[in-house]
Amino acid sequence: MAEAIVHMAMLYGAAGSAVALVFLLWGMDRIDPSAAGAYAFRPLLAPGVVLLWPIVLLRWAWLEVRQ
Repeated sequence: MAEAIVHMAMLYGAAGSAVALVFLLWGMDRIDPSAAGAYAFRPLLAPGVVLLWPIVLLRWAWLEVRQ
């Protein structure tokens, strides 16, 4: 059981890392135009995006639909 929990946590972290990479490189500018060119603070956001990636994806998708 513990092995399954660790495996699920690793999958969640891998998905979060992929979302963070794509979001911080391309999606951030689309959600917040004032963040364009401000690359120094993006690594600070990476841990939060990795942990909250489902919320980030939902918000990103919602804002893409509205635009």
